[in-house]
Amino acid sequence: MYLRTMQNNLVSILTPFKNTEAYLADCITSILQQTYSHWELIIIDDASTDASYELVNAFAEKDPRIKLFKNTGNGIIDALRLALKHSKGQFITRMDSDDVMLPNKLAVLVHNLKTFGEKHVAIGLVSYFSADGVGEGYKSYETWLNNLTKSGRNYDEIYKECVIPSPCWMVYKNDLMACDAFNPNLYPEDYDLTFRFYKHRYTCIPCDKVLHKWRDYSTRTSRTHVHYAQNHFTALKLHHFLAIDYKPEKTLTIWGAGTKGKIMANILIEKNIPFEWICDNPKKIGKAIYGKTLMEFQALSKLKNTQSIITVANKTAQKEIRQYLESLNLEPIKDYVFFC
Repeated sequence: MYLRTMQNNLVSILTPFKNTEAYLADCITSILQQTYSHWELIIIDDASTDASYELVNAFAEKDPRIKLFKNTGNGIIDALRLALKHSKGQFITRMDSDDVMLPNKLAVLVHNLKTFGEKHVAIGLVSYFSADGVGEGYKSYETWLNNLTKSGRNYDEIYKECVIPSPCWMVYKNDLMACDAFNPNLYPEDYDLTFRFYKHRYTCIPCDKVLHKWRDYSTRTSRTHVHYAQNHFTALKLHHFLAIDYKPEKTLTIWGAGTKGKIMANILIEKNIPFEWICDNPKKIGKAIYGKTLMEFQALSKLKNTQSIITVANKTAQKEIRQYLESLNLEPIKDYVFFC
């Protein structure tokens, strides 16, 4: 209904690709089939060694809205910068070269952005699919993410995981430039961008429609690339926490002495940021790691003015920790954040 009055707003779709020959035709076809037709696809070849470039070029020769370039740098962030440089749209969105848009995706996102205006992020529900079947972990993430998106309360759990799906958002170009997107080289780049939206207080627009189909397969970048390893996720979360929500006047406390807790402790020590360390493993309580003695969780009640980072992954333990924190009248973000 609203399409007739909205087709004058150009949407720039930023899409890097590398060796996704098997999926690119499905991806581009789904863009060509959008009910909202006033778009440009800025698609960047990031040094593909298969026939991906030739495949995309064949589409570009038939439709002038498809603008194909070769990455002048190295990697996905350089490719995204180049795509953004060539974009001319008032609205910017991103698309992964191995995924599929539902036909109404652009129409819904544009409508929501125009309805709510600048300093908003239009998002939509996502659905994983795979030739081999979607694993429980991905289905759980999909459910968690979509529940946040339905209410628009994505930032409530931003330190757990990326709460805005990388290929299913749209913003005003001015807002994307204002938050200095894709600068500097911080990985994972989609999670970094989400934190930038959060830092600039861009409001997530609730959406109850599935707009994007997310393809899962064994060689997908998020499964295999070093930039998506746990140490990068933990370092990125801590980087943004310290810049956005950390209160130096509070006593910073780490919960958990597993891999994430140790990565975090190392970073804090390198930055000379003081912290206390709590652990629920009886074998570790009272022992020192990196020169810090681990305390039992009841010690939190004796510490003054605390801000805790919880790195404990066990769901049952998380529930118990949350109940304990609430019994002390502590508040999310202000007094504690869950990092997993």
